[in-house]
Amino acid sequence: MSVATMFLQLVEGMGITVEIFFLTLLFSLPAGLALSFGRMSKKGWLRGISKFYISVMRGTPLMLQLIVVYFAPYYVFGLRISSGYRFLAVIIAFVLNYAAYFAEIYRSGIESMPVGQYEAAKVLGYSKTQTFFKIILPQVIKRVLPPVTNETITLVKDTSLAFVLAEAEMFTIAKQIAAKETSIMPLMVAGLFYYVFNLAVAGGMEYLEKKLNYYR
Repeated sequence: MSVATMFLQLVEGMGITVEIFFLTLLFSLPAGLALSFGRMSKKGWLRGISKFYISVMRGTPLMLQLIVVYFAPYYVFGLRISSGYRFLAVIIAFVLNYAAYFAEIYRSGIESMPVGQYEAAKVLGYSKTQTFFKIILPQVIKRVLPPVTNETITLVKDTSLAFVLAEAEMFTIAKQIAAKETSIMPLMVAGLFYYVFNLAVAGGMEYLEKKLNYYR
Protein backbone atom coordinates (compact mmCIF):
# COMPACT_ATOMS: atom_id res chain seq x y z
CA MET A 1 0.00 0.00 0.00
CA SER A 2 1.34 3.42 -0.95
CA VAL A 3 1.76 6.19 1.60
CA ALA A 4 -0.86 8.29 -0.20
CA THR A 5 -3.44 5.49 -0.04
CA MET A 6 -2.74 4.90 3.64
CA PHE A 7 -3.06 8.61 4.36
CA LEU A 8 -6.38 8.87 2.50
CA GLN A 9 -7.81 5.92 4.47
CA LEU A 10 -6.69 7.46 7.76
CA VAL A 11 -8.20 10.83 6.80
CA GLU A 12 -11.50 9.09 6.08
CA GLY A 13 -11.34 7.49 9.53
CA MET A 14 -10.48 10.85 11.08
CA GLY A 15 -13.71 12.23 9.64
CA ILE A 16 -15.73 9.55 11.44
CA THR A 17 -13.82 10.19 14.69
CA VAL A 18 -14.48 13.94 14.52
CA GLU A 19 -18.14 13.30 13.69
CA ILE A 20 -18.57 11.01 16.72
CA PHE A 21 -16.88 13.63 18.90
CA PHE A 22 -19.00 16.61 17.87
CA LEU A 23 -22.33 14.75 17.74
CA THR A 24 -21.71 13.36 21.23
CA LEU A 25 -21.02 16.83 22.61
CA LEU A 26 -23.94 18.36 20.74
CA PHE A 27 -26.46 16.03 22.39
CA SER A 28 -24.84 15.03 25.68
CA LEU A 29 -24.23 18.56 27.00
CA PRO A 30 -27.94 19.61 26.99
CA ALA A 31 -29.00 16.08 27.97
CA GLY A 32 -26.65 16.27 30.95
CA LEU A 33 -28.19 19.57 32.03
CA ALA A 34 -31.70 18.09 31.86
CA LEU A 35 -30.51 15.04 33.78
CA SER A 36 -28.97 17.24 36.47
CA PHE A 37 -32.39 18.85 37.00
CA GLY A 38 -33.82 15.39 37.60
CA ARG A 39 -30.97 14.61 39.97
CA MET A 40 -31.78 17.73 42.02
CA SER A 41 -35.56 17.44 41.75
CA LYS A 42 -37.72 17.70 44.86
CA LYS A 43 -39.73 14.75 43.56
CA GLY A 44 -38.25 11.66 45.15
CA TRP A 45 -39.13 9.25 42.34
CA LEU A 46 -37.53 11.48 39.68
CA ARG A 47 -34.45 12.07 41.80
CA GLY A 48 -34.17 8.32 42.44
CA ILE A 49 -34.46 7.39 38.76
CA SER A 50 -31.91 10.01 37.75
CA LYS A 51 -29.50 8.92 40.47
CA PHE A 52 -29.85 5.26 39.47
CA TYR A 53 -29.32 6.06 35.78
CA ILE A 54 -26.19 8.08 36.51
CA SER A 55 -24.90 5.30 38.76
CA VAL A 56 -25.36 2.68 36.02
CA MET A 57 -23.81 4.80 33.27
CA ARG A 58 -20.79 5.73 35.37
CA GLY A 59 -20.43 2.30 36.95
CA THR A 60 -20.36 0.16 33.81
CA PRO A 61 -17.85 0.20 30.93
CA LEU A 62 -18.68 2.28 27.87
CA MET A 63 -17.69 -0.73 25.77
CA LEU A 64 -20.48 -2.77 27.38
CA GLN A 65 -22.97 0.06 26.86
CA LEU A 66 -22.10 0.17 23.16
CA ILE A 67 -22.86 -3.54 22.84
CA VAL A 68 -26.14 -3.24 24.78
CA VAL A 69 -27.37 -0.28 22.72
CA TYR A 70 -26.53 -2.06 19.47
CA PHE A 71 -28.10 -5.44 20.28
CA ALA A 72 -31.02 -4.27 22.46
CA PRO A 73 -33.42 -3.63 19.53
CA TYR A 74 -33.04 -7.26 18.46
CA TYR A 75 -33.08 -9.02 21.83
CA VAL A 76 -35.67 -6.76 23.50
CA PHE A 77 -38.00 -5.85 20.62
CA GLY A 78 -37.14 -8.49 18.03
CA LEU A 79 -36.19 -5.84 15.47
CA ARG A 80 -33.76 -6.66 12.69
CA ILE A 81 -30.43 -4.86 13.03
CA SER A 82 -28.94 -3.41 9.86
CA SER A 83 -25.33 -2.38 9.32
CA GLY A 84 -26.53 1.21 8.99
CA TYR A 85 -27.55 1.18 12.64
CA ARG A 86 -23.94 0.85 13.80
CA PHE A 87 -23.07 4.54 13.65
CA LEU A 88 -26.37 5.56 15.24
CA ALA A 89 -25.81 3.03 18.04
CA VAL A 90 -22.35 4.50 18.66
CA ILE A 91 -23.76 8.02 18.97
CA ILE A 92 -26.64 6.91 21.23
CA ALA A 93 -24.31 4.99 23.55
CA PHE A 94 -21.80 7.84 23.76
CA VAL A 95 -24.52 10.42 24.42
CA LEU A 96 -26.16 8.30 27.13
CA ASN A 97 -22.79 7.73 28.80
CA TYR A 98 -21.42 11.25 28.68
CA ALA A 99 -24.75 12.83 29.67
CA ALA A 100 -24.40 11.06 33.03
CA TYR A 101 -20.92 12.51 33.61
CA PHE A 102 -21.94 16.00 32.51
CA ALA A 103 -25.03 15.80 34.75
CA GLU A 104 -22.87 15.39 37.85
CA ILE A 105 -20.59 18.21 36.73
CA TYR A 106 -23.58 20.52 36.22
CA ARG A 107 -25.09 19.47 39.54
CA SER A 108 -21.93 20.29 41.47
CA GLY A 109 -21.72 23.66 39.77
CA ILE A 110 -25.36 24.56 40.38
CA GLU A 111 -25.30 23.46 44.03
CA SER A 112 -22.14 25.50 44.65
CA MET A 113 -23.98 28.74 43.92
CA PRO A 114 -24.77 30.85 47.02
CA VAL A 115 -28.41 30.81 48.09
CA GLY A 116 -28.24 34.59 48.43
CA GLN A 117 -28.17 34.97 44.66
CA TYR A 118 -31.53 33.23 44.34
CA GLU A 119 -32.97 35.38 47.11
CA ALA A 120 -31.63 38.60 45.57
CA ALA A 121 -33.08 37.67 42.18
CA LYS A 122 -36.45 37.00 43.78
CA VAL A 123 -36.41 40.41 45.45
CA LEU A 124 -35.64 42.00 42.06
CA GLY A 125 -38.71 40.33 40.58
CA TYR A 126 -37.04 37.56 38.56
CA SER A 127 -38.93 34.34 38.03
CA LYS A 128 -37.23 31.00 38.76
CA THR A 129 -36.60 30.44 35.06
CA GLN A 130 -35.17 33.92 34.56
CA THR A 131 -33.02 33.55 37.66
CA PHE A 132 -31.52 30.31 36.43
CA PHE A 133 -30.84 31.22 32.81
CA LYS A 134 -29.85 34.87 33.29
CA ILE A 135 -27.99 34.76 36.61
CA ILE A 136 -27.11 31.23 37.71
CA LEU A 137 -26.31 29.39 34.45
CA PRO A 138 -23.69 31.88 33.15
CA GLN A 139 -21.78 31.53 36.43
CA VAL A 140 -22.20 27.76 36.47
CA ILE A 141 -20.74 27.48 32.96
CA LYS A 142 -17.66 29.36 34.11
CA ARG A 143 -17.25 27.11 37.15
CA VAL A 144 -17.77 23.79 35.39
CA LEU A 145 -15.65 24.54 32.33
CA PRO A 146 -12.44 22.90 33.71
CA PRO A 147 -14.10 19.54 34.53
CA VAL A 148 -16.05 19.67 31.26
CA THR A 149 -12.72 20.17 29.48
CA ASN A 150 -11.34 17.04 31.15
CA GLU A 151 -14.34 14.98 30.03
CA THR A 152 -14.11 16.41 26.52
CA ILE A 153 -10.46 15.39 26.25
CA THR A 154 -11.40 11.90 27.47
CA LEU A 155 -14.12 11.79 24.81
CA VAL A 156 -11.55 12.36 22.06
CA LYS A 157 -9.74 9.19 23.14
CA ASP A 158 -12.92 7.22 23.84
CA THR A 159 -14.04 7.59 20.23
CA SER A 160 -11.67 4.70 19.47
CA LEU A 161 -14.10 2.38 21.31
CA ALA A 162 -16.37 2.56 18.27
CA PHE A 163 -14.34 -0.41 16.98
CA VAL A 164 -16.51 -2.60 19.26
CA LEU A 165 -19.35 -2.21 16.74
CA ALA A 166 -17.00 -2.45 13.77
CA GLU A 167 -17.46 1.24 13.03
CA ALA A 168 -14.48 2.27 10.92
CA GLU A 169 -13.23 5.31 12.81
CA MET A 170 -9.60 6.34 12.57
CA PHE A 171 -8.01 4.06 15.17
CA THR A 172 -9.80 1.01 13.76
CA ILE A 173 -8.51 1.79 10.28
CA ALA A 174 -5.02 2.42 11.66
CA LYS A 175 -5.03 -1.02 13.34
CA GLN A 176 -6.22 -2.70 10.16
CA ILE A 177 -3.52 -1.04 8.05
CA ALA A 178 -0.85 -1.80 10.67
CA ALA A 179 -1.85 -5.49 10.70
CA LYS A 180 -1.93 -5.70 6.92
CA GLU A 181 1.35 -3.88 6.32
CA THR A 182 3.07 -5.24 9.47
CA SER A 183 4.07 -1.67 10.28
CA ILE A 184 3.59 0.42 13.40
CA MET A 185 3.57 3.67 11.41
CA PRO A 186 -0.25 3.90 11.00
CA LEU A 187 -0.65 3.59 14.77
CA MET A 188 1.94 6.33 15.31
CA VAL A 189 0.03 8.58 12.90
CA ALA A 190 -3.20 7.82 14.78
CA GLY A 191 -1.53 8.68 18.09
CA LEU A 192 -0.28 11.96 16.63
CA PHE A 193 -3.79 12.80 15.43
CA TYR A 194 -5.31 12.22 18.88
CA TYR A 195 -2.60 14.36 20.45
CA VAL A 196 -3.10 17.25 18.02
CA PHE A 197 -6.89 16.96 18.31
CA ASN A 198 -6.65 17.13 22.11
CA LEU A 199 -4.32 20.12 21.88
CA ALA A 200 -6.91 21.91 19.76
CA VAL A 201 -9.72 21.00 22.18
CA ALA A 202 -7.69 22.11 25.22
CA GLY A 203 -6.72 25.34 23.46
CA GLY A 204 -10.34 26.09 22.59
CA MET A 205 -11.49 25.45 26.14
CA GLU A 206 -8.67 27.60 27.54
CA TYR A 207 -9.78 30.42 25.26
CA LEU A 208 -13.35 30.10 26.57
CA GLU A 209 -12.10 30.17 30.16
CA LYS A 210 -10.22 33.40 29.49
CA LYS A 211 -13.27 34.95 27.81
CA LEU A 212 -15.37 34.06 30.86
CA ASN A 213 -12.79 35.32 33.36
CA TYR A 214 -14.53 38.24 35.05
CA TYR A 215 -11.47 39.23 37.08
CA ARG A 216 -8.97 39.91 34.30
